[in-house]
Amino acid sequence: MKKGELLYEGKAKRLYRTENEDQLIAEFKDDLTAFNAQKRSSEEGKGALNAKISAHLFRLLEKEGIKTHLIDVLDENHHLVKKVEIIPIEVVVRNIATGSLSKRLGIEDGKILPFTLVEFYLKDDNLDDPIICDDHCMILELVDDRDKLRVLKDEAKKINTILKAFFTKRRLNLVDFKVEFGIDKNGEILLSDEISPDSCRFWDMDTNEIMDKDIFRKGIGSVKVAYEEVLNRVLKDL
Repeated sequence: MKKGELLYEGKAKRLYRTENEDQLIAEFKDDLTAFNAQKRSSEEGKGALNAKISAHLFRLLEKEGIKTHLIDVLDENHHLVKKVEIIPIEVVVRNIATGSLSKRLGIEDGKILPFTLVEFYLKDDNLDDPIICDDHCMILELVDDRDKLRVLKDEAKKINTILKAFFTKRRLNLVDFKVEFGIDKNGEILLSDEISPDSCRFWDMDTNEIMDKDIFRKGIGSVKVAYEEVLNRVLKDL
């Protein structure tokens, strides 16, 4: 499968056309961004680590009945994926309070939430990805009916249940994570984008050590070292 025209470039990935109009090649970049790309850097090998972690987790989720856009892994940095129309809603799932949730609501950092919290954010860098509710989604015509919003929440909670159990066995707390969904040519809603330490917060269950992109946000160590450890635990056969 050969790369065609560059269709889209985001903070962490490039998407290329292929000879099949329903398939794209996703290239995972080494770039690092934080605070809506106000802080930028790069670390060699980061993209390949995210690609491996995301592929493994997508395959895990598929075995549990979650439909995804992943078709195949082409090499260490490239996935073959189904072409979808991305729903411009970032779906954030929270198990432990930290980051913007603690800042917005004054909830103690590190407090375990009494239930899984699912939030919607508008996918718009120019507006700093503001938090939105169901009514906002309908007013902005981000989806064409409220049933799709229910599907996004239900799928996000299912993903959370599967991944929490998976990472608990590997002594990692899944603090929170962001997922995106797209609609394919048949109208199916598919988990898209990626699931990796770029889009999740992981804390070691024994030491509380941060093992995700907060390392870059806070300038407290090597992203690559942490991501390699996450990959090792993801691939661990228990």
